[in-house]
Amino acid sequence: MTDAKPSVLFVCVHNAGRSQMAAGFLSHLAGGRIEVRSAGSTPGDQINPVAVRAMTEVGIDISAEVPKMLTVDAVKASDVCITMGCGDTCPVFPGKRYLDWTLDDPAGQGIEAVRPIRDEIEKRVRALIDELLAEDAA
Repeated sequence: MTDAKPSVLFVCVHNAGRSQMAAGFLSHLAGGRIEVRSAGSTPGDQINPVAVRAMTEVGIDISAEVPKMLTVDAVKASDVCITMGCGDTCPVFPGKRYLDWTLDDPAGQGIEAVRPIRDEIEKRVRALIDELLAEDAA
């Protein structure tokens, strides 16, 4: 890790659903122990309202978030880059750890379809927190 606090960047195409939910979970569950970023290769105009609703159901408010453009600086500043369906658009730098989480896109889906995506993201984020904080303590 590059600092005392590990950093994670979540990337999806529009930075309006999956990456925002993942960032919301990581911010909420890590309690400031991990730096969190999210971005998109082609950011949308707003956060997916169904993703906002799904997160509100579990007590996490992402309604104030806005989609952000993926930048080289964001990748350089992150220890772990997690892509979610954006293919090869994430720049690759030596010494960074890259993971690709294959998850359905919540865009255009109803709440019943988004809940299982949200729950899978939470499961993966919890495992990531355990791993990063164990590495940080080592």
